[in-house]
Amino acid sequence: MDHISRTVEILDRLVAFPTVSADSNLALIDYAAGLLEDSGAHVKISHDETGRKANLFATLGPRTSGGLVLSGHTDVVPAGDAQWMSDPFALREEDGRLYGRGTCDMKGFIAAVLARMPDYAALDIKRPLHVALTYDEEVGCFGARHLVEELRETDIRPSVAIIGEPTDMRVIEGHKGCYEYTTSFHGTDGHGSEPDKGVNAIHVAAAFIGRMMDLADDLKRKAGPDSARFNSPWTTLQTGRIEGGSARNVIARHCSVEWEMRPVRENDAREVKSALETYCRDILLPRMRDIYPEAGIVTEVIGEVAGLAVTSENEARDIVAALTGENLCDVVAFGTEAGLFQALGMSVVVCGPGSIAQAHQPDEFVSLEQLDKCLSMLSGLERTLMRPA
Repeated sequence: MDHISRTVEILDRLVAFPTVSADSNLALIDYAAGLLEDSGAHVKISHDETGRKANLFATLGPRTSGGLVLSGHTDVVPAGDAQWMSDPFALREEDGRLYGRGTCDMKGFIAAVLARMPDYAALDIKRPLHVALTYDEEVGCFGARHLVEELRETDIRPSVAIIGEPTDMRVIEGHKGCYEYTTSFHGTDGHGSEPDKGVNAIHVAAAFIGRMMDLADDLKRKAGPDSARFNSPWTTLQTGRIEGGSARNVIARHCSVEWEMRPVRENDAREVKSALETYCRDILLPRMRDIYPEAGIVTEVIGEVAGLAVTSENEARDIVAALTGENLCDVVAFGTEAGLFQALGMSVVVCGPGSIAQAHQPDEFVSLEQLDKCLSMLSGLERTLMRPA
C-alpha cells in the first residue's frame, strides 16, 4: 500500500474517534499506541487527573537528547448544529478532499506521521524521533502543559519540535499568544421596577466590557514594527460569550463574560490584566458594594498559552524550510502548543497540511494534495534523522 493510501486509511480511523474536548480521547490514544509499538517505538501514556484523557509520547531510535518531536493534538471542537453534508465523524472523500471533523485540525498530520513511522523504523537513525499526541489543546493546551512538565523532569531533552497545525504546509516561525478567561459578576436581584435597589450584574459586566474595548483601542494605537507581520498587527481583545439574568423584569444577580486576548508581546498581556484588575478593584467593586456588601467579581484563568517567539536561530525552521522548499517564513495570529515547547528550550516551527480557514467549520476537510506534500516533508526528515544531533 502506498503512503497516501495508508494515510487515508489511518485518517479514516482517527476521524471515527469522536474526540471532542469534552469527551475522552483514550480510544484514539490506544489505537495510535498500537501502530507506534508495531513500528518498534517505545510508547509512554500519561493520563490526566480524571483518567479520561491521555497524552502519548513515543520514541524511536537512540535514547539520547537532541531528538526531533512531531506533535499533534488529538482533540477536536464539537461538530455543532450547523448542517454537514455527511456524518462529521465518518471520513468522506470527494473531488480530492477528505471531509470530517478534525481532518485538517489536526488528524491529517497525525495520520501522515503514523503512516511514515514504519519507514523511519527501517532506518538506522542516529537522532531520536519522538511523536507527541496531546489532549485538550482546543480548551487551553492542558495536555501539552502536562507533557512539557513531564519532559522537564527527564534527563533526555528533545531539541527540535514540528507542530503540525494546518498551515497549508507554509513554514510558520511565530504566532501570537492565546489567553482565555471567564470573569463572573455577582450582584443581588430584585424587581425590575426598582433597579437602584439591586446590583445588576449584567450592567456591571457591560461596563467591564466597555473598559476592555477601550484597552483594545489603546493596543491598536500602540502597534509597532515588531507586530507588523501579523494580520491584525497588534494585541487583540474580544468577548466571545455573555450569560446572565433570569427574566426581563428581574434585576440580574449574576453574569459571566468569556473573553480572550491574543498578545503580540507578553508585556501587553501584563498591562491589560493589571488595568482590568485595577478597574474592578477601584471602580466597579466599590459601586457594587455600596448597595450590596457581598457583591463580587471573580476572574477564572481558562488558559494562558504563550506565543511562539520569532528567533534569529531556529533549527526547526531551517529544517522544514529546506524540506518544503519555502524561501519565506511567516507568522500567524492563531495560537498553538508551540510556545510551550519553545519554553522548554526547543527550536520550534509550525507546519502542517490543510488550511486554518477550514478548522472549526462544518464540512471541514483536508485535500489529498496537502497530505501528499506533508508526506514528502516527512520523507525528507529521514536524512536529518540519519545524522547525529
